[in-house]
Amino acid sequence: MLDEAMVALAASVGSGVVQAAGTDAWQAVRSRLARLLGRGDRQQEGAQLERLNRTAAELTAAGPEGDAPEGGGEERTRHIEAWRTRTEDLLDELAPDERVAAAAELRALLAEVARAARPAAGMSGQNVFLGPAAFQSGDGNVQVNRFDSRP
Repeated sequence: MLDEAMVALAASVGSGVVQAAGTDAWQAVRSRLARLLGRGDRQQEGAQLERLNRTAAELTAAGPEGDAPEGGGEERTRHIEAWRTRTEDLLDELAPDERVAAAAELRALLAEVARAARPAAGMSGQNVFLGPAAFQSGDGNVQVNRFDSRP
């Protein structure tokens, strides 16, 4: 089971993939993420590249109105969730020392996305709502808010 920091990181990666699609950073982001998810298996890396290409194509097809929840944002949400889940699966399968290294690589990848699409100062770059928790990242920070009775 992943701790909250790893779950938040995975949620940020899901948002980062969607945010990077169609930007100048996309080629580098997709290559690095596919390599990480492929874990040294060239065939698996190729499969991840195909998934990432499909994500970019589907987001492009959704058009600019895909950015707004009322105008097709469900396409963005679907892809955020898919890449969050894939990232959680990867992190969950790794040994603790491998997980630390993968998390560092994922954070570097997110920094690259942030540089390519830096929001205005003080603005958040990514928001993901998962049931009773909200993950927000931007400008090098991650915030997790829980909406339940846990202390």
